[in-house]
This record gives sequence, C-alpha cells and structure tokens, in this order.
Amino acid sequence: MRIVALAGGIGGARFLRGLKDVVAPGDEITVIGNTGDDIHLFGLKVCPDLDTVMYTLGGGIHEEQGWGRAGESFAVKEELAAYGVGPSWFGLGDKDFATHIVRTQMLAAGYPLSAVTEALCDRWQPGVRLLPMSDDRVETHVRITDDQGTRAIHFQEYWVKLHAAVDAEAIIPVGADTAKPAPGVLEAIGAADLILFPPSNPVVSIGTILAVPGIREAVAAAGAPVVGLSPIIGGAPVRGMADKVLAAVGVEASASAVALHYGADLVDGWLVDVADAGSVAEVEAAGISCRAVPLLMTDPAATAAMARAALELAEQVRG
Repeated sequence: MRIVALAGGIGGARFLRGLKDVVAPGDEITVIGNTGDDIHLFGLKVCPDLDTVMYTLGGGIHEEQGWGRAGESFAVKEELAAYGVGPSWFGLGDKDFATHIVRTQMLAAGYPLSAVTEALCDRWQPGVRLLPMSDDRVETHVRITDDQGTRAIHFQEYWVKLHAAVDAEAIIPVGADTAKPAPGVLEAIGAADLILFPPSNPVVSIGTILAVPGIREAVAAAGAPVVGLSPIIGGAPVRGMADKVLAAVGVEASASAVALHYGADLVDGWLVDVADAGSVAEVEAAGISCRAVPLLMTDPAATAAMARAALELAEQVRG
C-alpha cells in the first residue's frame, strides 16, 4: 500500500512514528512536509517541520520537547549571545546547527530543497520518503496589532517569541500562490492508496501545504480515500495554540469545525476523540464518515492505535 501523509511538526511526526509501527512490510509512506515555517537565521536556512519529522523518525529527537536534538548543547548559541547577535528567542543547538549548515551549503551550491532533504535523510534513515511541499520559498506570516501597530511578522516570531499571546488577524502564506509542488509531490498523491491528514495544525501546517497550487486539487481528485485526525480535543488544541490561528480564519476550535473547514470535497473520513463523540453526527451530516476513538498520543501503543484506526476508517470509506 502506498500512503501519503501531509505533515507539520511535532504532532505529525509523532503520529507518523505510530503509523510506521502498524503498516505492513513493504508498504510505502511518503510524507509531504510543511515548509511554511522555514526561516533564515544566522545566515542559515532552518526547516523546523522537515527536521522534526526527520529527527523523530530517525531516532534523534529530543523526546520531552518534541523538537530539536537529543543530548543537545548550546555553546554556539551562548557565543552568539556574547557577541550580541540575535535573535535570542529562537534557540538552535550545536548539533542542530550542523544540519542547517549542511542544508545552507547545499542550497548555495544549487541543489533544490527536495534534493537537500533527501541527502539529509540518507543519514537519518527515517523509513519514509520525506518531500518538502515545494522547492520554492514559502513563509507563513501572521498579521497582528500590538503596541507597535498593525504589522505582519514571521510565524516563528508569533509562535515562539510571542507565544501567540496576541490575536492573529490573518494568516498569510507568503509565496505560496506562485510556488510549485516539489518534484514527486503530485505524483505521490496521484499514486496513493491512502492519504492521511495527521493531527497537525490545520491552518499553518496542513493548510499551508494545501495552499501550494496543485496540491489541494490533487488531493481532492485522488482516487484514494482521504482520512484526517482531529488536532482539537474537547474544544482545545492537544498542544500548541492552534485555536489562535483557527480564529484568524474564522474557524471554531472544535473537532467538527476543523472537519468542515477541510470539507467533504477534500476529506472522506474524520477521526475525533471520544471526548467529542457528540460531534460525529454533525460531521457525518456534512458527508464525511466519522468515528470517535482515543486521540491522545500518550505513548507509542496509543499512537499506533490511532494510526490503526485511521487505516480501518479508510477501508470502511473505500467500501
């Protein structure tokens, strides 16, 4: 079976680890990673979501944080701070710096991001084919109003520096409208037997991937069932501050509202947590098959059970 998953960072990466545990030998998983979170720092190209997937599936992630490298040190960050070089709010560890240096060198030599990502994965062997959504530069920006007035800032500044403490007025995937899907992305979607939307942020992770012209259309036209898992449980994000960016696009922070945001033209099946079992009827009334199962990734077994439930729902949708 050929499975395609659209994924952001921590939630998507952890779900994918569970998916790898339940697929049959010989099944192929292609991950289309969000690059809207990418940012240039200290002269380096940083791809947080791609790296989180790569490190998590390759066994190098800092498990407690869910991002960054295990056993990390921060000597370079401390030296940069001593020189007064910022930003101080975005911490890169010494091991992580190496990844970004290699990536930046390869990009400067003319390699596209997709080829660079493949080269980095040669070291980590994540067990999936990891593709950036696009080789073109796309950056998610957030419009806010604070004591400095109304302005647009990079999503990383909004999320990491400000901790989403200010209301997001609009989400702008800068460059997405002119970007092209990376090589292999549309082909993988077209050949898929199953397409999954992990419990990643529906606006700034999966939503940004779908904003690249051709990707949403390919998913909608795919002959394979499309199954998503709600990132909202009991009216709140499982982690992070997804409710802030959902509000910016006029979507309520609820399991059913996110399903309807994707729409029946895109999603065939939807999993909600047992805490939101009352929303199943609403989702099904919209033409999306829905089931309530435990959706908290408390341990590897629970995560694997979520992935298995997604595969089972896909089979039911397929009929």
